[in-house]
Amino acid sequence: MTTDSNASADVTRALEQLGSLALREHSMETLLQRVVDLTKVVLPGPIEASISLITNDKPSTAVFTGQLAMDCDESQYGRGYGPCLHAASSGELTEVDDTRTDPRWRDYMERAVEQGALSSLSVPLPISEGLTGALNIYGREAHAFDEAARTAATRFVPYAGVAAANMQAYQDARNMADNLQAALESRAVIDQAKGILMERHKLTADQAFQVLARISMQKNIKLRLVAEELVLTGLLPGTPPRA
Repeated sequence: MTTDSNASADVTRALEQLGSLALREHSMETLLQRVVDLTKVVLPGPIEASISLITNDKPSTAVFTGQLAMDCDESQYGRGYGPCLHAASSGELTEVDDTRTDPRWRDYMERAVEQGALSSLSVPLPISEGLTGALNIYGREAHAFDEAARTAATRFVPYAGVAAANMQAYQDARNMADNLQAALESRAVIDQAKGILMERHKLTADQAFQVLARISMQKNIKLRLVAEELVLTGLLPGTPPRA
């Protein structure tokens, strides 16, 4: 498919672009889309690429460059086996030289031929514990992947995996920060509502909290929303306006 020197230069350029991505400007989906787009730089030719992810034993295609890749992925998911699923679950590089003659997963191979994929290369994409995947490259020609192509793919994919793992960690940290902020805001408004009840009805802090909790259960409203209504209107939910 490509010479060793060209492949090495293409991989180097792709890695430079991958390394320059700012995580704060991307979601996991846009990052992975950039990975499959760069795959077509690393392995030029009549190919399409996708990334399969397996979460809780359920596979899905996160991103793809063309319908051929999506169709081949989904054909495997429907059967529960195939090269991309094998690579993602086993951690082994899985290559199909010619879908017309490969004896493995024959009903999938026949469908791949019909769809126009005559070869494929699936490279394991480790991301994080509980989340595995594979970068799938589908060729429209048989024997589309030579040694230079395999070397380029196996050199590129680990860096793509690190980028995806960093994005996962970044998103987890952002979610944790957001949840902490939400918890602090909820704590603040609940404390305000307790203060109102304590002053108005001469209650202790525990008694005021019990009033809020009881209204929350009776009205099937989140405790934070009960507190917010009291703070904003001076009334508990369901309480008639004061004369």
